Amino acid sequence: MKGSVAVVNAGSSSIKFALYAAETSLPLLYRGQVEKIGSEARLKAVNERRETVVERSWKLGELDHKGATQEILQLGRQYAADTPVQAVGHRVVHGGMDYATPVKVDAAVLDRLAKLIPLAPLHQPHNLSPIRVIGEAAPQLPQVACFDTAFHRSQPLLAQSFALPREFTAAGVRRYGFHGLSYEYIAARLKETEPTLAKGRVIVAHLGNGASLCAMRDGRSVASTMGFTAVDGLMMGTRTGALDPGVLLYLMDERGMGAREIETLIYSKSGLLGVSGISSDMRTLRGSAAAEAREAIDLFIYRIVREIGSLASALEGLDGLVFTGGIGENDTATRAEVIAQLGWLGIDLDPERNSAAGGRITADGSRTAALVIATDEERMIARHTMAAIAGVN
Repeated sequence: MKGSVAVVNAGSSSIKFALYAAETSLPLLYRGQVEKIGSEARLKAVNERRETVVERSWKLGELDHKGATQEILQLGRQYAADTPVQAVGHRVVHGGMDYATPVKVDAAVLDRLAKLIPLAPLHQPHNLSPIRVIGEAAPQLPQVACFDTAFHRSQPLLAQSFALPREFTAAGVRRYGFHGLSYEYIAARLKETEPTLAKGRVIVAHLGNGASLCAMRDGRSVASTMGFTAVDGLMMGTRTGALDPGVLLYLMDERGMGAREIETLIYSKSGLLGVSGISSDMRTLRGSAAAEAREAIDLFIYRIVREIGSLASALEGLDGLVFTGGIGENDTATRAEVIAQLGWLGIDLDPERNSAAGGRITADGSRTAALVIATDEERMIARHTMAAIAGVN
């Protein structure tokens, strides 16, 4: 496969994109992001040397997801003239029960993925929108869907099940887990850099605006904090995380809230933002003197520590803990506060290594290792795309 492979990772208000040379090592050509789509949108792209190659901005409401995708296509035509794009890989949050591996997209696949929108209403529509736009603009260009749920299909059936009547399980109401592309990338990096640890019992903490934990044994998912939807599990930037379903019944019966109001509450108005009343951004909260900001951080840490205990039990012990994601990779204090409550697991933090934020951050002789590994979902998607086009998957 000659030329390049493009990656599109679309979210509710942003689209990340990257272009890699279609070689085994996937050299990066450029990457970027369109953010604040629907608001005062901004586009920025950098080359492999992190030099800015383009910056653009739009007024309030001038750019939607379709327009943002068209801008990315235009960039591809401009910057990939010498290395024409051979295929486009996409992050798709939900693959349901049908898709456990990446798949080439055709009309039938797109229709089946659209039927999963009720399982990921705030993610799936935005994931599918660029596929449609690119399909209309360049119908001859192969597109590959890579799923955030696929990595977790290796979990035991018990770990995927809810205690509901069997008819609901048969209909697809089960724990799917998400952030799978990130976890798959971390598993691959561990195999390269820490091969002994990679074969053991590892918990990966993907901490960002969306946050979850994954328990892995020998690089395979055993359990995850996210379940049927990406709102379950840990407290997040604007999402509640795990919530007693009785609370939802209360909100309907006593507050008269409808399904869409509750959806907005649990996805967009809760988490760090809801508890603090200040911001969903950990950097802002750490810089605030408000008691509410500290309370939000404390609850975030508490939920992480509690769920690590649960996953360590599922693994029957722990050999390593990996931090990744925007907060996991960059917030020294969050890592220190989490590890401070995990002494019983044999994790002994080295403050200097933690401040360096790369590789192992535990002291020599620590019974359990803790590491910081930067995730790269786009590179994982590029690998899958190349394999799918080559007929390997």
